[in-house]
Amino acid sequence: MIKSWMTEREQSTEEELEERVQIDEREPGLLVAGLDVGSTKICAMIGEVFSDRVDIIGVGTSPSSGMRKGVVVNIQSTVEAIKAAVKKASDMAGCDINRVFVGIAGSHIKGFNSPGIIAIKNPEVRQKDIDEVIQAAQTVKISDNQRIIHVLPQEFMVDDHTGIQSPLGMTGVRLVTNVHIVTADMTALHNLVACCNQAGLNATEVVLESVAAAEAVLSMEEKDQGVGLIDIGGGTTDLAIFSNGTIKHSWELALGGNNLTSDLSVGLRTPLQEAEELKYLYGGALSSMIKENQMIDVPTVGERKNRKVSQKTLVGILEARMEEIFQLVDKNISSSGSRNRINAGLVLTGGTALLPNVVELAEQVFDMPVRIGYPRNVGGLLEQINTPRTTTAVGLVLFGSHSRAFVAKEQGGLISKLKQWLQGIV
Repeated sequence: MIKSWMTEREQSTEEELEERVQIDEREPGLLVAGLDVGSTKICAMIGEVFSDRVDIIGVGTSPSSGMRKGVVVNIQSTVEAIKAAVKKASDMAGCDINRVFVGIAGSHIKGFNSPGIIAIKNPEVRQKDIDEVIQAAQTVKISDNQRIIHVLPQEFMVDDHTGIQSPLGMTGVRLVTNVHIVTADMTALHNLVACCNQAGLNATEVVLESVAAAEAVLSMEEKDQGVGLIDIGGGTTDLAIFSNGTIKHSWELALGGNNLTSDLSVGLRTPLQEAEELKYLYGGALSSMIKENQMIDVPTVGERKNRKVSQKTLVGILEARMEEIFQLVDKNISSSGSRNRINAGLVLTGGTALLPNVVELAEQVFDMPVRIGYPRNVGGLLEQINTPRTTTAVGLVLFGSHSRAFVAKEQGGLISKLKQWLQGIV
């Protein structure tokens, strides 16, 4: 209660201030952080979540040397890289974070579909029934060294009615669901979480990177019609196929942009660092687009003089590896029975998606429309995130924004002082 000796005007002023504080509290202004621990870079991203939007307010990247093909191989190096990336993002956002949604990838990841069925004990389907049928779908045999990280409902069926997205409140006697289950190797999972912990962070949730990237680059219309997402990172290529609004298939390939760099290093007999620079400056995915007489200087190992090599030769090396990656992905799409689901085409994202003419090569291999996926559905620091390299980190923020596990943003400035003042006089 407000003190009785306050004047009417003082009470009125106090009530106005309290109302302003309540309005401020109703504005979510909550922080959610994503951490993409990749094989070539660590990317930390901080988003501010409002009722109608998510604004990116902090971005930080750091070179990664402690990861190979999505798996931690050097904890200390990875910890230091995480700290550096998080500090940059925190400094930019003007806040500290201690919880993150962290991405995971690698050939140890397994994805498969599983059904569940229960009897409906009440006249209407309750949330308890939904939880039970999803739990029933998880009662499948998995390897002892694997742990479930996602159980993603695809659809529900109430008696003979199929294709239901939310059965809550429906009437029936039998509830059935199909879910997509994603598992990860226990050791890889433990090491990833340990790196976060040693960097002073708690892993709120470990998220499959292709699931996160889909949040950032795919539209709901594409997910409804049927779309395939191919995220080509440094160490892995991740595939996720969506149809009728939900994920239907996921797969991990232990090949990525680092393999292209390695091929150049071997083929051109140049150091890895120089090969990466050459890939960035002169690379491409179709050698037929390069003129025969275009020559480039290629640094050599040791103190030997640079050599002249045709750009067509360089691009030919990259084309061979990209074609192999696409063919392996295409083979998996066919063997999984998912090809007929992809009516809206394919979306390429990740750093390697920036390779010139990669869309044209992909369309030749997959024989369907292909586009490059850039982050969408966010505001804020758009110039810093407008690249396929950041889609996983942006996606992790968006994935986290759907969760209640936010890092509450500390109240600051005038409103904070007003609130403290109110508490002092009540």
